[in-house]
Amino acid sequence: MNRQEIDKLVKEMNVDTATGVVNLRTQQIVVRLLSDLFQAIEDLDISQTELWKGLEYFADAGQANELGLLAAGLGLEHYLDLRADEADAKAGITGGTPRTIEGPLYVAGAPESVGFARMDDGSETDRIDTLFIEGTVTDSEGNIIPNARVEVWHANSLGNYSFFDKSQSDFNLRRTILTDANGQYIAQTTMPSGYGCPPEGTTQALLNLLGRHGNRPSHVHYFVSAPGYRKLTTQFNIEGDQYLWDDFAFATREGLVVTAVDVTDEAEIARRGVGRAFKHITFNIELVKEKANAPTTEVDRRRVSA
Repeated sequence: MNRQEIDKLVKEMNVDTATGVVNLRTQQIVVRLLSDLFQAIEDLDISQTELWKGLEYFADAGQANELGLLAAGLGLEHYLDLRADEADAKAGITGGTPRTIEGPLYVAGAPESVGFARMDDGSETDRIDTLFIEGTVTDSEGNIIPNARVEVWHANSLGNYSFFDKSQSDFNLRRTILTDANGQYIAQTTMPSGYGCPPEGTTQALLNLLGRHGNRPSHVHYFVSAPGYRKLTTQFNIEGDQYLWDDFAFATREGLVVTAVDVTDEAEIARRGVGRAFKHITFNIELVKEKANAPTTEVDRRRVSA
């Protein structure tokens, strides 16, 4: 079939058969995606076996709860960020800390505190470096933003996230910090590790067929929000990781690479109360003021709530 014949067939099956109330946006999307899929079947001569194996793959990925991981690994989430950047530029929105992907591992409801939070439960203190992350939240003119909501989450030394990894305590390495009167936040935690896709999982199975690895560099995720400002979804990646610019999820961006500095000064160690040398990262955040008729930065998606 040619494209004209395909479009006519899809319309006959999925538009002309409607007998009830139609959600026009859903209809528009379904018709377009089906027409493109049918065209791909024609162009690539996709067999029935290949089609059904593809459907089985999505069923397995859904059952394994890996569709969010797959969206990151195939670059879909990064592509949406690039589209959002373009939409901001068209709306005249500039500046601010760069956005990057949320990923599939956020959990709502992390404990809240003002100014400072200890994120780790102490279970890895003896085998991994303590890390202090601190920064200031400002607007594009450099004005501090007190009471900004800074949600932070990251993996443990094994590359695993609490809630999904049942061996960890509730909300380990997950906190919400409200900036203090000076717009500052400080998180005491442990050095995060990068991770790889489950080696026997559905995402890595597809990546294997594409000749790709499934590894992420060491990183820390953020949601940052404040009344009157555009919500920021971002993360920083840590300098020195072998996958820093080879992130399977394409999340590393200029402006989001930080250096973990070794702190060995005895006075500073004593001031922090940690008893030994530690790592320190500075990550300042710049929010952009909300603008009328600008594309929203809120994304309505299913998220875990513990």
